[in-house]
Amino acid sequence: MTLDNHESCADFLDRIVYLLDNELDAAEVAVVKVHLDECAPCFERYDVQRTIKTIVARSCSETAPDALRDRVRVRLQEISIQMHEG
Repeated sequence: MTLDNHESCADFLDRIVYLLDNELDAAEVAVVKVHLDECAPCFERYDVQRTIKTIVARSCSETAPDALRDRVRVRLQEISIQMHEG
């Protein structure tokens, strides 16, 4: 993935997830972190994703009822669509 000066916030949405999953090389991490430092909306999205990832990791040992899992899945899809529409 090559980052350039013409990218919009939408271009960083996937990279935020990759950053949280430690799937970027050092140069990409640096560019994404600079963008997050300069862009409050993207930092807010990053913070939400980081919080969700932490909660999910902490909760992996428990099994949620099917109805709850379905509601969460639908809500996460709605959030993802909202973030991409932006």
